[in-house]
Amino acid sequence: MRVALGVEYDGRRFCGWQTQPGGCAVQDALERALAGVAGETVATICAGRTDAGVHALGQVVHFDTTAERPEAAWVRGVNALLPAGCAVNWSCAVAPDFHARYSAISRCYRYLLLNHPVRPALDEGRTGWFHMPLETECMQRAARLLIGEYDFSAFRSAECQARTPVRTVTRLDVTRRGDHVVFDVCANAFLHHMVRNIVGCLVYVGKGKHPPEWLGEVLSGRDRARAAPTIEAAGLYLAQVEYEARWGLPDAPRRTLFTSNE
Repeated sequence: MRVALGVEYDGRRFCGWQTQPGGCAVQDALERALAGVAGETVATICAGRTDAGVHALGQVVHFDTTAERPEAAWVRGVNALLPAGCAVNWSCAVAPDFHARYSAISRCYRYLLLNHPVRPALDEGRTGWFHMPLETECMQRAARLLIGEYDFSAFRSAECQARTPVRTVTRLDVTRRGDHVVFDVCANAFLHHMVRNIVGCLVYVGKGKHPPEWLGEVLSGRDRARAAPTIEAAGLYLAQVEYEARWGLPDAPRRTLFTSNE
């Protein structure tokens, strides 16, 4: 039987999604808990591998098992075995050809940035921070230049292993909510560090270092060296993964990421 799960986690507590020799990854913790419920070794595949420090509200995972368990066991039973900072929100049996990664239509990330002279304390590790005032209207004008199908080589890390740098961005919004600037980006798929590199460039525009048109020049130049530095991981959340309705998965995560003004 193939089972799909909706998972959320606090990236501060793990060394990223992908399994590591020391067992410090989200995948390691989840597979240990699933094995405890299934009574057998379980291997998981996720919709999007997140780096250390990156959070998730809507990660989707699938695994195969010969164990027959009620759907509730894959939620309450697994959560009882998971460490703090990681939880399964929902589970459902899926068709054997469902694939958490390859069946996904799009992925949406949210980057939360505290734009305030003083660094965060209570939200440390859960939000990025930039101390200088940012002009959100200029950032939104720049963001529009990245919507569409393009070669995003200028926004990929040197370690990126994707076979092609071409991606289709369907949404890129920049909004201010009190002292927070929120970046929402959706695409069919992402390159390694793509979201964090885009946000870093938008911050350069927002602080007045470059005009909005500069972002289009960076995109067309396809040169990572011309772009801004990668912004910190703390404010990045995998918010939602979209699938066709035929798979029968829940439409959205249990909850959405909130700011102090929502």
